[in-house]
Amino acid sequence: ILLGRVAVDFNPTDYYCPLSQSTTFKKYLGGSPANIAVGLSRLGKKCGFFAKVSDDELGTFVENFFKNEGIDCSHITRCTNGEKIGLTFTEILSETESSILMYRNDAADLKLSVEDIDEDYIKKSKALLISGTALCESPSREAALKAVALAKKNGVPIIFDIDYRAYNWKNSDEIAIYYSSVAREADIILGSREEFDLTEKFIGLDGTDKSSADYWHSKNAKIVIIKHGKEGSYAYAADGTNYKVNIF
Repeated sequence: ILLGRVAVDFNPTDYYCPLSQSTTFKKYLGGSPANIAVGLSRLGKKCGFFAKVSDDELGTFVENFFKNEGIDCSHITRCTNGEKIGLTFTEILSETESSILMYRNDAADLKLSVEDIDEDYIKKSKALLISGTALCESPSREAALKAVALAKKNGVPIIFDIDYRAYNWKNSDEIAIYYSSVAREADIILGSREEFDLTEKFIGLDGTDKSSADYWHSKNAKIVIIKHGKEGSYAYAADGTNYKVNIF
């Protein structure tokens, strides 16, 4: 079961010009946990999702996309106060340069609440993935923390995808408080080096991958995955083995 951001991405089909000059876009499912759910489903895993989506045609688009991929939508509900799904527009300036423009005001996914979290549903799962974006504001924050508590109570492994996005967060102290609280409970933690630095702000580590891996292994983590962009990713297992994976 995944919990967090479901969005819609618009990517230009007329490449290599500023967004102001782009005229045609292709619509995609967006949001890190949403894309992870699709990837897992395509690998033959049965997936479900805790989410809020907008009560409009874009909400229908993402629900239909999930259903077509075989993802259980029984715990995806519609917003009732007009909140809109988050939108992302990509600017592709060259083969090496791109940027994104996000619309996240009053975003639908951040309206997930504690009432939406079903303990019986969590009990049936083999793992719960929490997206760090869900922690950035209430009521989504409390919903995510409730899901973590219920997963711990029922012996369900927790995967924490730090998934840092600057929007919605108020300051780095807040980021460190909520990220570290979930990371301490997680069995698997994955994020970029920057995301681990944000999580570890109050812990006093030296900013190296080894110190991060050792610290989180001393808490609850069995696997710590640290991404380094084009340099590839490193996975550190609690038994002392580690692996480097190059980019594809």
